Amino acid sequence: MDFAPPATPVRPTPGAFINTPAPGRQGLFRSASVQQQHQAQQQTQALQPAQAPAPSQIERAARTIGDMLSRDARYPDVETYVGQGISGEYDISTSQAWTPFQKLKTYEIPERIFEQVNQTQMATTMGLFAEINHAWVTIDNQLYLWDYTHPNPELIGYEDQPNTIVTVKLVKPRPKVFVDTISYLLVVATSAEIRLIAVECQKGPEGVHGVTLYQTGLTVSVRGIHVGCIAGSTKTGRIFFADGRDSEDVYELNYQNEEKWFQSKCGKTNHVRKSIAFPTISWSAPKHEYVQQMAIDDTRSLLYTLSSGSSIRVFHMKTDTTLELVIVRPISTIRTLCGHLVRGSELLFNGPLQIVGIDPITAPEANQLSLMATTSTGCRIFLSTTSGGYFNDANSPPNSMQVRHIRFPPPDSQPPNQAPSNSLQPYAGSSPAGMNSHSLIKTTEGFRYAPGSFFCFVQKTNAGNHALFMSAPHAGEITQRDISQSAKYKECAQFLQLGGLMQDIGLVTDPFSAAGTPQGFGNELAVQFDKPLSEFAIMTHNGIETIRRRRLVDIFAAIIKYGGGPQGIEGDLRQIVKQYGMAECAATSLAVACGQGSDIGADSRISKVSDPEVLEYARKAFIEFGGKAQLNENSTVEGLSVDNVRASPRHDGIAMYISRLVRSIWKTPIIKSVTLPTGMVFQPTHPISKLQDIQRALIQLQEFLDSNKQLIDGLAGPEALGRVTSRQDEVELQGENRALTSLMLIINNIIEGISFVLVLFDERLEDILVLLPEEQRVRVRQLTFEGLFSVKEGKDLAKELVKAIVNRNIQKGSNVETVAEALRRKCGSFCSSDDVVIFKAQENLKKAADVGANAERGRLLLNDSLRLFEQVGKSLSMENLNAAVDQYIALEFYAGAIRLALKVAQDLDGGNKALSWIKDGQPSPDARQDAYNQRTVCYALVFRVIEAVDLAYNNQGTQHDGVISQITRRKQEAYEQINNSEDEVFQNYLYDWYLQKGWADRLLEINSPFVVDYLRRSSSNDIAHADLLCRYYAHYGDFLSAAEVQFELAKSSFPLPLNRRIEYLSRAKTNASTRVAGFSEIGARNRQGRQELLRNITDHLDIANIQDDILQKMKSDPRFMRTPDLQLRRKEVLENLDGAIQPLDDLYHMYADQAGYYDICLLIYHSADYRNLPDVRSTWSNLIDQVHTEALSSGHQSPWEMVSLKTVDLGRRTNLNENVFPVNIVLQLILQYDILHYTHDDSGVGARRNLGGEEDLLPAPLTWPIDPFIRLNAPFESLIATLESLWYSQEDPFRGRVTRKLLVKWIVYAVEQWAEQSRRSGVLFGGTENAIGLADCLRNVLGAGELERGDKGDREWVERGRVVRERVEGVAR
Repeated sequence: MDFAPPATPVRPTPGAFINTPAPGRQGLFRSASVQQQHQAQQQTQALQPAQAPAPSQIERAARTIGDMLSRDARYPDVETYVGQGISGEYDISTSQAWTPFQKLKTYEIPERIFEQVNQTQMATTMGLFAEINHAWVTIDNQLYLWDYTHPNPELIGYEDQPNTIVTVKLVKPRPKVFVDTISYLLVVATSAEIRLIAVECQKGPEGVHGVTLYQTGLTVSVRGIHVGCIAGSTKTGRIFFADGRDSEDVYELNYQNEEKWFQSKCGKTNHVRKSIAFPTISWSAPKHEYVQQMAIDDTRSLLYTLSSGSSIRVFHMKTDTTLELVIVRPISTIRTLCGHLVRGSELLFNGPLQIVGIDPITAPEANQLSLMATTSTGCRIFLSTTSGGYFNDANSPPNSMQVRHIRFPPPDSQPPNQAPSNSLQPYAGSSPAGMNSHSLIKTTEGFRYAPGSFFCFVQKTNAGNHALFMSAPHAGEITQRDISQSAKYKECAQFLQLGGLMQDIGLVTDPFSAAGTPQGFGNELAVQFDKPLSEFAIMTHNGIETIRRRRLVDIFAAIIKYGGGPQGIEGDLRQIVKQYGMAECAATSLAVACGQGSDIGADSRISKVSDPEVLEYARKAFIEFGGKAQLNENSTVEGLSVDNVRASPRHDGIAMYISRLVRSIWKTPIIKSVTLPTGMVFQPTHPISKLQDIQRALIQLQEFLDSNKQLIDGLAGPEALGRVTSRQDEVELQGENRALTSLMLIINNIIEGISFVLVLFDERLEDILVLLPEEQRVRVRQLTFEGLFSVKEGKDLAKELVKAIVNRNIQKGSNVETVAEALRRKCGSFCSSDDVVIFKAQENLKKAADVGANAERGRLLLNDSLRLFEQVGKSLSMENLNAAVDQYIALEFYAGAIRLALKVAQDLDGGNKALSWIKDGQPSPDARQDAYNQRTVCYALVFRVIEAVDLAYNNQGTQHDGVISQITRRKQEAYEQINNSEDEVFQNYLYDWYLQKGWADRLLEINSPFVVDYLRRSSSNDIAHADLLCRYYAHYGDFLSAAEVQFELAKSSFPLPLNRRIEYLSRAKTNASTRVAGFSEIGARNRQGRQELLRNITDHLDIANIQDDILQKMKSDPRFMRTPDLQLRRKEVLENLDGAIQPLDDLYHMYADQAGYYDICLLIYHSADYRNLPDVRSTWSNLIDQVHTEALSSGHQSPWEMVSLKTVDLGRRTNLNENVFPVNIVLQLILQYDILHYTHDDSGVGARRNLGGEEDLLPAPLTWPIDPFIRLNAPFESLIATLESLWYSQEDPFRGRVTRKLLVKWIVYAVEQWAEQSRRSGVLFGGTENAIGLADCLRNVLGAGELERGDKGDREWVERGRVVRERVEGVAR
């Protein structure tokens, strides 16, 4: 069969062709490059606010159910379609399947009643007490009641009074007047008095099955009053009655449980004529109106009366003792008001208009509509009451009554199954088809029951029995109306021929109410599976006929069962889709397929429709008639996104069915508190049977979806993707799958949640709640079914209750495994298999505590509990983990506590996200940080164990040598667990904790690569960690690694002073210089790396020393103290220098060269391997002058000493590097300096002027220029060669006789020193070749005779020269 609905073409968005690829077109503006687009996209994403996290599947399903409940709650209120105007549209069907009401059964009147009637000579009346399933009959002064549903009922008689019974009414009693078992009062009005009889009902599963009558002794005289009608207020228990013969007076029957002053236990009050008045004398026979009917609206505190002349009066019950007449509407006024809405209707304006019945419309059903009056022509007049004035409130009495709507009977002839014409507008000027219809003439009685069921009893001419017209609002037409159109008041209706004349009618079930407000009140579709069917009982003089209101699901099942109308089953189903929509049709077909349909069986009882053919047809209808998901092109999310998919009507039907199953419990709390004489107890808010019915229906739904999922798009699985033809179809299928999967999950949650609630109430709830903290007890009492089914906090709270249940059973000595397994089987999501293991572990832990931790069995139980806990580490809550660790500590099971905490930490972060977050530098914000935080909670427990075991170890008494105590052994076991752990995250967190505690030495005792990784990672941010890393390397003999760390520290950006960096470099140089024994491959590689590292360290150390020299000079340089600006500059310079090691270029150009620190410039030349001899010569020259000047300025008497010291210092620091310390140049400059500034005569200072004549010469030893070079072990070859070249060159200042004499002396002195030093080494003058050269030099120099013409001192030098010459020549030979 094909159920596909007529295809509706989808209108695409203008310009949107999703499935059609378009060729690339050049835009109006040149597009940005891919890189620019990517950058712009990143900027846009950065500017957008953070999106809320996507809802979980359960949250999505719960929101869907909430939407469906809200949709049902938006059902139009009665005033939406019963508006100002007229109507007369009906959908009358003669098809058995489509009728809105269904006759159930006819109960015969017992034969004994007829026997009693046949014996009477006076009056007989009969009626119904439908609310208690009883009928009654009065025979003269006798009253008989019987259960009309019983096949052989027992007659309950009341015959204890002599007067003829006129009227009988069953009413609710006043509160606190009778005992609580008295649920009703039977008001028996006779010709002389009114008696009150107490009624106790015995209720069973199917309603009231027995009553007991009790005499109350409450009577009041009514002589002279013919009681025609009685009405009772359900809310207050007040009883009113009226004269049914001579007046329109309204009386109240007052009763109380004790007599008071001037007030008896029972009396009456006339609320119309409160004072004595003389009767009016009339000579003609008077025609009095009397009260024909009374009706009470407790929701508005109003009493309505209908007189025999069709006048309507409205009384207001302002207090519990008053009754005020506020409105009177004669029939003439009502007819005039009707004329404002319609003209020309024979039913209203031709002949006298008679009202045969009035029915209140309560405040929850309508705001202003308050009364419906039925005329003898079958018209229904809806009247509204309003209150006017400035000081009105909710309790103000109405002062106006207007006709709001008139509903005409159906046409005289309407073809069966004929749909009303669409051209007929309900409130337009055209006349409805039934304005002049005689179909309901003559109406004898009319009754209305919420939410609009109308029963009209018609007595046709020459007909022996009543015809019954029944109608009810057409929910489909009301809910599926277009928003742009005004609401139609259309009813489903049917005619039924009764088997006699109607005597009474009553509502068997509770009054209908789908909501507490007008909107949603009349939604019969919403309560199809939640509330009992509305059932009515009609009593005729031949028996009692029961009728039920049919649900849409019953009509759907009947269409399939009985074959539908002229168009067949498929045509009828299309009609349902047209009238109710695809979603409602899907929900209905699903309900029928799950066995929710009902029908009248062969025994005239309501039974579920379980015919296989019906269920199979409904299944096919649901699958093939469920529509498909569609992409919502108007969604805010761009592109083909699953979030843009509008789920199919099939999905909506499932959600609608689920929501209607759980609608009465969804928002309500699970538990209610009830105060009893014994105290407050907790009881289920809803009956257990109600919860079981819901669970049973959901299980059937779950089984249906599971068995048919391969046929349902969205549940069929991956193979369904093979049927898609486009990307859009694929996205739509994905969206449908997400929606249906969510519903499947919440179905399972609700089933298990109800199972949990049933288990919960199997226990004594008060004892369970005592085991919870106060805060959780409050939350449990506030927990709703919605929270339990769909909110994580609710499920967590339920798990706490499960634990409390198990703990209570443990305390009682029950087998915890049996209890937990039963819980897991009934509600697995609340008590999983992991929970069972946890409970078993907790039980073992408790047994171990009872046995004793030091006993062998106690240790076995502890190890068993640890094994069980480790099996479910991922499911172990922090509360359980804390409790277990605390118990382990108390039982001195330290190693087990540490092992358990570490196992749970690893299970919580199976992907090791925390470690990757740490290695990435701990960026924030980062999703991996949550995993790290979870693990640290477990690590904190380990630290608690460490502190506990250390404390226990420190508190132990004196121990004997060689004997290991128990606590010592347990401490060793605990630290073995810690140190052998492979959890790198834990090790890092542990080391942090050690350092916080000041236990850095503990790290040195741990030989683990984790320590190295931890310190290396943290040393980049913490200098203390870096120092500790050096110590760790040195502690374990890895000096090269220690040198590397110290070298890096010296170069680091830490705020270290320069002297500290030099210290690190010095230590690094020492560690790098330490040799590693052995010839292994690693040792060879270390040797290669050591040489390179040592070279780098040495270079940096030289630079650092140079920088330190500059720093020290800057600190003592007086030039910076001249002005404030220079002082600020000095501070800035010192800060820069006393920090990171700077490049040589900066040291030279920014500091040394600018400040004129020539000695430091030479050191920089040396470190930089600078080889420009002119610059070096110039720097040396400047340096010598600078030292001389500074010495003189400081008052030094021998500046040559300072020059000599500076030369020696630089020579040693540069190792006589020929590029920076060229001996020939330096010697020449010092000799020039000596010649220019010093004299070697014995005459002293001022003996002669220098060559420039600017200053006096200073005395100095003759040999001082040569001595620095000798101390530096400068090569004598270079010294002699330099002196010899100066002697031969005869350049300034070495040209004069005096100067040449000095050169001869310096040569002789140098040769003497060479001879002395070479003698110690064993080879004079370094060998024969050198001696030959020296001999030649001395021969030429001494042979020139420069010294022979001199004074006595010169002659001494001649002798010294001769001696040394002979020595040289002796070696040369």
